[in-house]
Amino acid sequence: MFPSRAAGKCFLTIRCQLRTALIGPGEMAEFVLGCVQLGLVYGAANRTGKPSHTAALRLLSRAVASGIQTYDVARAYGDAEDRLGEALSARPVGIITKLSPLSTIRDDASADQAVTAVETSIAASREALRRNRLDCLLLHRAAHRTLWGGAAWRRLLDYRSAGVITRLGISAQSAAEADAALADPDVQHIQLPFNLLDRRWTHVLALCAARPDVTVHVRSVFLQGLLAANDAALWPSIEGVDAAAVVTAIKALVRDLHRDSAADLCLAYVRGQPEIHGLVIGLETEDQLDANLALFAKQPLSAAECAIVNAVLPWFPEQLLNPALWPKK
Repeated sequence: MFPSRAAGKCFLTIRCQLRTALIGPGEMAEFVLGCVQLGLVYGAANRTGKPSHTAALRLLSRAVASGIQTYDVARAYGDAEDRLGEALSARPVGIITKLSPLSTIRDDASADQAVTAVETSIAASREALRRNRLDCLLLHRAAHRTLWGGAAWRRLLDYRSAGVITRLGISAQSAAEADAALADPDVQHIQLPFNLLDRRWTHVLALCAARPDVTVHVRSVFLQGLLAANDAALWPSIEGVDAAAVVTAIKALVRDLHRDSAADLCLAYVRGQPEIHGLVIGLETEDQLDANLALFAKQPLSAAECAIVNAVLPWFPEQLLNPALWPKK
């Protein structure tokens, strides 16, 4: 169960360090607007649903006017690419999209079938986004880099050589996928799930530090909204995880680290990791946009404060950290 008595004692011991912990200015990770909610009903804490077409376009216009320069979407996010294309085609912003998951292509399909599926996905994204060139294209499934004898990845490299795609990368689900991708010099961008409960990525972030040519973005900063909601009833039932105790511990960290809210703590912790360049934050309302802009205006946690969070929240099972493993309600 969490938290243990040892973790609680550790917290009491290190709380006295807080007043001397200094926050350095550093280079701030950017606010990357995640657009899955603009095309699908998504997120355990989503109470408003998918915004209307008009509301989505207004939200994107507000985001650009507020200075957000990068937008994260995917072919698989319903009509989100179409909405971005309509709102942002004439705007000087960067769009990161993801290849179709290619779920209809078998692992033992021919190279020609894989290439055709890649070409279909790229053509659809270019049309929906209303852009001849894709700023950054990620594999939605990291395994597609090597499946089909590498044919899909080679076709994407051809697109990059032709100037149709500027940068290539992967969306990782596991540390093993990230490790393999970082060993490939053609991978220029990596996205992975990361938050203040997640210790799976410690060595991956160290590898990223050794690849300064790779841009690192993280998603799941709020774990589908659970970490910011302060509501244990929303949490999935995971053996060994006491959701109420975790919520209580996060509230204590908010208080003792002098943060404004659980959301503030979540963002400040992830922004305190120097290897991370951008945080993909999904939202569906203008109020959420304003709230997150305000949080990004604050200082991140210092290294000392991040260490305190790590000590108080030392380990959680992958079944909690990976929403795909959550039991069905």
